[in-house]
Amino acid sequence: MDEKTRQALVDIVGSDNFTEKTIDLVSYSYDASLYDHRPDAAIWASSTEEISRIVAIANENRIPVTARGAGTGLGGLAVAAKGGIVLDVSRMNRILEINIPDRLVVVQPGVVYADLQAALAPCGFFFPPDPASGVVCTLGGNVGTNAGGLRGAKYGTTRDYVMGLEVVLADGEVMRVGSRTMKTSSGYDLCKLFVGSEGTLGVITEITLKVKPKPAKTATALATFRSTEDAGETVTRIMQSEVTPSVLELLDKTVISLLRSYADIDLPEVEAVLLVETDGMIESDVHYQLEKLIEMFRECHALEVETAVNPAEAERLWKARKGIGGMIGVLPFDCLPEDVTVPMSQIAAFLKRSQDLARKHDLRLFNFGHVGDGNFHTNILYDHSDPDQMARLEPLLYEIHKLACDLGGTLSGEHGIGMTKAAYMPLEHDPVALKVMRLLKRSLDPNNILNPGKMFLDAEPRSDLKSRLSS
Repeated sequence: MDEKTRQALVDIVGSDNFTEKTIDLVSYSYDASLYDHRPDAAIWASSTEEISRIVAIANENRIPVTARGAGTGLGGLAVAAKGGIVLDVSRMNRILEINIPDRLVVVQPGVVYADLQAALAPCGFFFPPDPASGVVCTLGGNVGTNAGGLRGAKYGTTRDYVMGLEVVLADGEVMRVGSRTMKTSSGYDLCKLFVGSEGTLGVITEITLKVKPKPAKTATALATFRSTEDAGETVTRIMQSEVTPSVLELLDKTVISLLRSYADIDLPEVEAVLLVETDGMIESDVHYQLEKLIEMFRECHALEVETAVNPAEAERLWKARKGIGGMIGVLPFDCLPEDVTVPMSQIAAFLKRSQDLARKHDLRLFNFGHVGDGNFHTNILYDHSDPDQMARLEPLLYEIHKLACDLGGTLSGEHGIGMTKAAYMPLEHDPVALKVMRLLKRSLDPNNILNPGKMFLDAEPRSDLKSRLSS
């Protein structure tokens, strides 16, 4: 970066909010993925006007800009793949409006998900998507990745709640899209175009979100199964019944075994566990729903069904699911997390065939996830110091993603594409669709400054798994 450009950026934000210090740039070189790349500078922005001026200068000088919130993404979305500027928006963290009569909130992109929930709680409302990183992740990132979570089967993902956006485009222009109404049929839906765009089309500076009344009652049950086929059939039956659970989670045999060994969680040695939760405003209705689900568990040959009779019992049933993150942290081998989604009717097929692929490549994997919407977190176990295992890992990753797409699924249910899955995009999207995506990118960002190197939008990427796993 030349001195004139550097000074122009410092003039916008002040010297305290601009850094080229190595210690800072190392901190901004990675996110929660396995990728890292050091930017040339980092800037803390505090307003839309500042971001507009920063991006305009970057565009004029062909400097890449990577917007960043909390850096909790698993896809490498916040990594400055081509260097340039990391634009930290975490200080833009104000809740600008809570409007219960219109059932909406207006927030800045740096608002932490959990802080919004806390602000809504006294009103009896909530923002339904619930990413696992909710205590730290920011809403700008939730929009950029179309984040989901445990409640996706009933409540959907972030895209279902974004009503309006303020976005800074690549040339610095500020655009407002969407509306404050519950429905609109007015022109192209430019608002939804930016949801899940991973910062490649613009920098989001303000978000209008729909919110819902928070259910007053919940009921929880856990069922064990002798076979994944029975568990898969149960999910299929549930999702075509009159009951839509707020949570429907599955743990496979491998993760059950690992939880027993490394998290000291007392689980039976079974092929699969399903955890289900219903919610609503009236206790009798919530329990009616749960009883219907328990009937389906038993019709599909559940070995055992446990029902929580109070919050403490519910927490005990949740212990296994909530213990997975901590367990992964203490495993004596490396764990590569993936995120694919298949139609609910293909859940049993995916579980079986993914294990077949693991055996084919002589590696271990485990599946858990939000089966109420078909979203699996497939985690591959390996030893990065073993060249032979590393050589087998890339083909297995490719085949897992191909399997999901062959079953009518998608490469990512909630983590996004970023750098991690970019090379797999042709497995899901046909050449014409990819061409249209690139045309949109070039139209809005002709100089390719906005988060370049992501989503297969640049020159076709080469998979570089070995370098990212060994770094």
